[in-house]
Formats: sequence, C-alpha cells, structure tokens
Amino acid sequence: MELFIVNITGEDTGKKVTLNDSIFKIEPNDHAIYLDVKQYLANKRQGTHKSKERNEIAGSTKKIKRQKGTGTARAGNIKSPIFRGGGRAFGPRPRDYSFKLNKKVKQLARKSALSYKANNNNIKVLENFNFEVPKTKELVNLRNNLGVADKKVLLVLSEQNKNIYLSSRNLQDVKVVNVSDINTYDIVNASVVLFVENSIEPLHKMFRI
Repeated sequence: MELFIVNITGEDTGKKVTLNDSIFKIEPNDHAIYLDVKQYLANKRQGTHKSKERNEIAGSTKKIKRQKGTGTARAGNIKSPIFRGGGRAFGPRPRDYSFKLNKKVKQLARKSALSYKANNNNIKVLENFNFEVPKTKELVNLRNNLGVADKKVLLVLSEQNKNIYLSSRNLQDVKVVNVSDINTYDIVNASVVLFVENSIEPLHKMFRI
C-alpha cells in the first residue's frame, strides 16, 4: 500500500511511502478490537468506589419496634438498608478492574484498527516537521491545510517532541503520541490518523515486519 507524502501546508511533496500490507491491509478482527479497547478503559478505572454497608453504619443495633402487633412490616435495627440513613445493600467495593490480554491479541487489534482506517482512506503521511516554539496556532493551521479541522486527529510521531506536544494541549480534538505508545483505543477514537514520515519505519519494526 502506497501513500503520497504531504507537507504541513497540505501540498503533495511528490514522495511516496510504502505501508506494509500485513499491518494496514489485513482482515480486521472486531472481537480483538473490542477486547483491547475494553482492557484499555478498564485499566484507566481507579476502582476506589465504596459505599457503607449496614455493619459499617454508626447507630444502635436495638430492635426499633416489637415484632408483631404494629400493623406494619417487621423491622430490626435502624441500620437496615430499607431505612433512610441505613447501610446500602450490595453496594460497590474497591476492586481492580484490570485483566490480562495476550500480546498477540493486542497486536492483532492494533493492526485491525489501522486496517479499518486505511480502508476508509483515513490515514495520511506528513513530511517530517517541527515547530521552533510551542504555538497552538501552528497546529490549527496544519489541520486547516490538511482539511481535517473538524475531525478528531491522532498525530503519530517517531519520538517525543515537546514543542508539538505543547502546541496540541489546548486542542480537544488532537492527540499527539509516540509511535511506541500507539494503542487501539486512540486509533479507533480518532477520525484521521496522521503519521509523520519518520514514524513509519519504527512502526514496522514494532510489529516486527
């Protein structure tokens, strides 16, 4: 699969880059994508939710009324879940939501997500660039020049670039990641994936192509 490389003004540079078909042209596996996204979101959960149960509520354990003869339902102590201020029945407890997922499944999920983007022509390759100073306006202009101003953009760099990262921080619909940190959720969540030219080779190496 070949794509033309464009510069930050949106013009064709005349250069082409070859994207490996074993990454960008596979038969997508939806279940692998589902599992990887599920794990990503589960790992982000703190799991610190907690509510008090009846044994943790401060209050008397005295039976509040006699068992029979009141004309109403029988009741125990005031900490019962049926009373206001009582403990909660089957409330949330702190827990770890993370779970294991095989590396090959995660790799298949990323390939599947990239293949979906490639099939829908939502992958672009940018000529290598840099900003002299962090400036959000420069990144806004880049999006306008590429015609993706109204879309969610995932910008993939070959290595960390502080100026580009700081330029993107105030833009809600732009996320900048290193190629080594690319994940299925970010790919699926973005409308367009922009690869910088020098990030393609590390991507191929990451998948051992």
